[in-house]
Amino acid sequence: MQARTRPGPTGEAETAMERVPAELSSPRAKLVYLYLATHGAVTEDDLCEGLDMKRLSLYSILKTLRKGGFVSRDDDRYVLD
Repeated sequence: MQARTRPGPTGEAETAMERVPAELSSPRAKLVYLYLATHGAVTEDDLCEGLDMKRLSLYSILKTLRKGGFVSRDDDRYVLD
């Protein structure tokens, strides 16, 4: 799997890892954030399978990310804001 890149402020490629918000202190929240950054819009099933995470744990993390304005839900898919 290759991380997506985008031009940074200096014009150099910026990886998803460099874009993880400093406000995210939980390793699992960072993991979900990075998964969304590298995979785009995904369903809960995609997250559960891709991260080998139980749905109950995932709900809590997604709730925190949504409340913080990092993630939103578009129909049945989650996307970065």
